[in-house]
Amino acid sequence: MKHRIDLPDWAVARGKALNLFDKIDPCRTALVVIDMQRVFISPEEVFGNPYALGIIPQVNRLAAAMQGAGGLVIWTRQTVSAVRPRAMPPWQYDMSDPRVARAVKAMAPGSHAHELHPGMAVGPDDIVIDKYRYSAFLCPDGALEQTLRAHDIEMLLIAGTLTNVCCESTARDGNMIGHKVMLIADATAAVSDAEHNAALLNLRLTFADVRSTDEVCAMLGAGEGFASADQ
Repeated sequence: MKHRIDLPDWAVARGKALNLFDKIDPCRTALVVIDMQRVFISPEEVFGNPYALGIIPQVNRLAAAMQGAGGLVIWTRQTVSAVRPRAMPPWQYDMSDPRVARAVKAMAPGSHAHELHPGMAVGPDDIVIDKYRYSAFLCPDGALEQTLRAHDIEMLLIAGTLTNVCCESTARDGNMIGHKVMLIADATAAVSDAEHNAALLNLRLTFADVRSTDEVCAMLGAGEGFASADQ
């Protein structure tokens, strides 16, 4: 299932004043793929989402293009812990709710659902990090920020799910700490078109450039017809 993307021309025009990136330097760019895990993709899982399932080809194209250009690819996994400082405040998880309890169990390290979806084309040199907050930059472990600093990364390409939760949160914080941010509209997924497009609108106006997979692959020299090896 694919989102019907509706990003108004006026929003693109206004947003260009703040965020317009026509070139990508792979040496200073990281593709950050947010939470493409079984728990958010597989139909049988608690948060299984057909829109997230539908973006696997686009995400893999981006990953292959970045890998081929010598860029950095980072995959995050939404993770829960009962141990501080990783633990969320107790009021945020009502464990008496069966769905919440199932979700917490699914996102625990080592669980089957916590794993990246088997359809994801994770390369041998890619980095996988666990994050314990919606925004990868607010994770108590600080793994994303440390990794970006170690590789002298300036630009972030954001893909994954959910567009309006972890992708948007990470993109906003990335912009605010000084990164150029580009969100890939057809390689991100929410639960509905309305939520997806609302996030694209907010991000394009102030926090990020918003591009397509074809555009990004072309900037990386892969071309519009480029496909990952597993397609």
